Amino acid sequence: MVVHVAASGCAEDAPSVGFVVSKAVGNAVVRNKVKRRMRALVAERLDTLPQGSLVVVRALPASADAEYARLSGDLDSCLSRSLSRQQRSGS
Repeated sequence: MVVHVAASGCAEDAPSVGFVVSKAVGNAVVRNKVKRRMRALVAERLDTLPQGSLVVVRALPASADAEYARLSGDLDSCLSRSLSRQQRSGS
């Protein structure tokens, strides 16, 4: 899983999150399952995202076979890494 975080122009807006799940992850059923899981995981963490942030979560092919707990851990580590990079760059 790869997570990109950027600041939008308006800090008062709610965070926006987009998901990218390519055909390399699997067929349509598998891709939709991965998207549903990622949406649920991000929904649990929306309050931790800064206001006005733009977040893109990209699923890698290994996401198709990953357990929910593993996806959760991957998302947490990717989010914390991306947020710390964003704060260091001052964006």
